[in-house]
Amino acid sequence: MSYQLEIRHCRYFLALAEDLHFRKAAERLYISQPGLSRQIKEMENGLGIQLFERHNRKVALTKAGLFLQTELSQHLKGFDQIIQQAKLLEEGFLGDLKLAYVGSAMQGIIPDLLLAFRKKHPKVLFSLTEMDNQKQIEGLLSQDIDVGFVRLERVPSGLEICPLLEEPFCLVLPKKHPINAKNFKHLSQLKEVSFILFDPKYSPAYYEKVMQVFDDSGFTPIVTHNTIHATSIYKLIENNFGVSIVPKSLQMSQVKGVQFIELNEISQRTTLSAVWRVKNRNPILKNFLEMIEGRRI
Repeated sequence: MSYQLEIRHCRYFLALAEDLHFRKAAERLYISQPGLSRQIKEMENGLGIQLFERHNRKVALTKAGLFLQTELSQHLKGFDQIIQQAKLLEEGFLGDLKLAYVGSAMQGIIPDLLLAFRKKHPKVLFSLTEMDNQKQIEGLLSQDIDVGFVRLERVPSGLEICPLLEEPFCLVLPKKHPINAKNFKHLSQLKEVSFILFDPKYSPAYYEKVMQVFDDSGFTPIVTHNTIHATSIYKLIENNFGVSIVPKSLQMSQVKGVQFIELNEISQRTTLSAVWRVKNRNPILKNFLEMIEGRRI
C-alpha cells in the first residue's frame, strides 16, 4: 500500500471522531474546515476504509471508524507518553507519575509515600489530582493517570488493587453539641438529627458501607446535605446544620467548631487502597509499586 498514514492524520481523525462536527473539529485543530474534510477523505481513500457516514450535516462513525477510534486513542496516548518521557530525560528527570486520590488519602498516606519515594528517586515529577472513585477508574483505564487511591473493594479487569489502610469511622458533631465523647453510648442517640454525608455519586461503595452502620444501629438517617469535600461537611456542622460520619483519617485537631468521636465499637471499617493498570508501561511506576506493595495490609 503506497498510502502513508501519518500522526497528523490520526489526530485529525480522532478530533472529528470526538466532535462529529467538521467545523468544531477544524477549529480545535486550527485548520480550515475544507482542509480537514480533504485530509479525512485522503485518509479514507488511502486506507480503503469508510470511517464516517455523512448525511446532510450530520456525521457518524462507521463500525470500522469506531474500532479505529478506540485503538488509535490508546496507541496515540502511549506515543505521547513516550515523547513526554524522552523530554523529561532530556531535562534531567527520570520520569513522572500521575496520581489521583480521594480527599482522605491526602491526610497521611500520599504525603508519606511521596516523601519516602522522593528520598530514593529525587528526579521524579509528580502530578496530583483529587477525583472521585469512578473518575479514577476511568482515568486508569484510559491511561490518563498511573495510580489511584480509592475506597473500593473491587476494580475492573485489567486493574490491580492493593489495600493500604483499614480504619474505623468517626462521628462528627458541633463542638457544643449536648452529646460528647463522655456521654455518647450508641448512634441511635442521633436518629432524630440531620446527617451530612459524602455524596453517594462520589463513592457508592463507601456510601453503602456508611448505610450499613445505620442499618446495624436500627434506624435510617435523615440526610439533609450531600457534599464531596470534608471541609464543606465540617463547615456545615460548625454552623449546626447537622452531624456526620467520616473515616478516622479525616479527624483533624485543627478544625475549629467540631468534635470527633471514634466509633471503634462498630464492626464496619473503611479501606483505602492503591489501584493501577496492570499493563501500564510508565518506566518509573515499577519502583513506586514496590513501595506500595511494601505497605500492603
